[in-house]
Amino acid sequence: MVYATGDEEWVLMSRVASGDEAAISELHDRFGALVFKASRQVLNSRAEAEDASQEIFVRLWKTADRFDPRRARLVTWVMLIARRHLIDRLRRKVARPEVLGLEAETENTFMGSGQHQAPAVPAESNATLKARIQELPALQREVIERTYLHGFTLREVSEQLNAPLGTVKSALSRGLARLRERLGDAERHLA
Repeated sequence: MVYATGDEEWVLMSRVASGDEAAISELHDRFGALVFKASRQVLNSRAEAEDASQEIFVRLWKTADRFDPRRARLVTWVMLIARRHLIDRLRRKVARPEVLGLEAETENTFMGSGQHQAPAVPAESNATLKARIQELPALQREVIERTYLHGFTLREVSEQLNAPLGTVKSALSRGLARLRERLGDAERHLA
């Protein structure tokens, strides 16, 4: 993939900010696969990753006028927006299940006894996720909690833990892989 110079990136983002559909399409062509891959690594399903990717590109369009090529390359800026969006999405996901459980109980109260009632699985999934995170080795657990729950960058986590950045990245990757594996095992046992 060939990246444009700072001036070309600024022109592209200026066009995106003005609503130029060709520029928006070009931005998506350049970074769509990268944003989707990042979303897929964080979220449980392909559908969730697709939704998140769309939301990220809407956010990029709405904030395009804030892009400054003197501060960061466009790829860095796009991935920073994507990361922030994914963290926000995970935080909502962690906080929301309890609300969903209450909503489900309220809906069940008003539904007739003959209607199908869906179990309040999200709260259980949230508890399972928290339990699985606690089962991870200390470094993997710390990195995941600090990046996804507290919003620190990997560089910040590296400094906080006094660990090399590569070690922190590896711990994040292994921890997420282990979580996906364990959560998948838990779902198969429930089925």
